[in-house]
Amino acid sequence: MNQISRKQKSIHNLLYWGLPILAVLLIIVGWVSFSGVHPELMPAPQEVGARFVKTFTKPIAKVTLIGHAWASLRRVLLALLVAWAFGILFGILIGWNRKARAFFGSIFEVIRPIPPIAWIPIIIMWFGIGEFPKVLLVFIGTFVPLVINTSAGIEMVDRINIHVGKIFGGNNRQILKDIVIPTALPSIFAGIRTSVSSGWTTVLAAEMLGAKEGLGSLVTRGWQGSDLALVLVSVITIAIIGALLSVILQKLEKVVCPWNN
Repeated sequence: MNQISRKQKSIHNLLYWGLPILAVLLIIVGWVSFSGVHPELMPAPQEVGARFVKTFTKPIAKVTLIGHAWASLRRVLLALLVAWAFGILFGILIGWNRKARAFFGSIFEVIRPIPPIAWIPIIIMWFGIGEFPKVLLVFIGTFVPLVINTSAGIEMVDRINIHVGKIFGGNNRQILKDIVIPTALPSIFAGIRTSVSSGWTTVLAAEMLGAKEGLGSLVTRGWQGSDLALVLVSVITIAIIGALLSVILQKLEKVVCPWNN
């Protein structure tokens, strides 16, 4: 049994690490093939790599690639911290309290389908194109998925567990703290991961509107100047940062709720 278990674990590790590497290699092969046939539509990987190195040392709009990446990351993290604080609390509220769900639920269901980008004209008219509107737009994009996953996790808690808690004399606050929230943690973390990807999507749109710093501004600059290599450098940087944040969140989830492993 131990040999079978070790063999299964080895196969699992091979697939876990091998398949992503294989996927990246296939993308690179397809990229090289397409850029060789249509160089006017897609720059070669070595050209993008050279542009990567250049943007690290030569500033664009007085800022290097690291500075642009930090500007985007700063906006996303600030919006995420606020969204996580209020989104988790609001999700717990409407998931646990029937009166709150009846009052806020219908309002939230009306607002939920509206994409964050649709708020851009209103935000610009109200707040202009400074730093706060960009963070606000990212907050809107990250708040909604967090509330949805948190409230769903709270509502899906087995009622038998809640009933057992009441039998042992637990009040509503104790049951919420000791039974409901720990059970809903995997769903809450799913919302956190979704909010991170949504935040990166939204910050791109926010920075493409008048930002002097940020990866979205680099995308706009590359698009307006027909510089596809710069666009790809920005997109790849976003993908790398997003992947690193995802790995960090997965490690944190294993620490906070190891029973979900």
